[in-house]
Amino acid sequence: MPLTTDAEIADLLRTTRTVAMIGASDRPGRPSFDVMRFMQAAGYRVLPVNPQITGEHVHGEYVWRELSQIGEPIDMVDVFRRSDRAGEAVDQAIAAGAKSVWLQIGVFDEAAAARAEAAGLKVVMDRCPKIEMARLGVKGPA
Repeated sequence: MPLTTDAEIADLLRTTRTVAMIGASDRPGRPSFDVMRFMQAAGYRVLPVNPQITGEHVHGEYVWRELSQIGEPIDMVDVFRRSDRAGEAVDQAIAAGAKSVWLQIGVFDEAAAARAEAAGLKVVMDRCPKIEMARLGVKGPA
């Protein structure tokens, strides 16, 4: 089951340090652009992943084509993709050895969530870490 209680979500946000953001954007006003900046300001290292802007930089971080290229431990994969593309992102997170996957508001994929949980990853669906941090009073990594 995906994480749903306030305590579980707050604990995940406090224990996460490195976030890979699939679908990160270099365009101001896009939700992923704002969430990435917010999370960086809160103390997370956020690594953007977007094949359309690979090699560029967003908020000072190099943009990767895919998770497998990052080559360092990833605590959380934050997925800014449509629900019909979320499974691919979750499978990449599993292959990359991530500890959790976070599917943004409006993103649901029960089958992908089940695969992630079977592989030992924690899963959050249909929520935004920026909103949850404010709601739960989480300031950033503990």
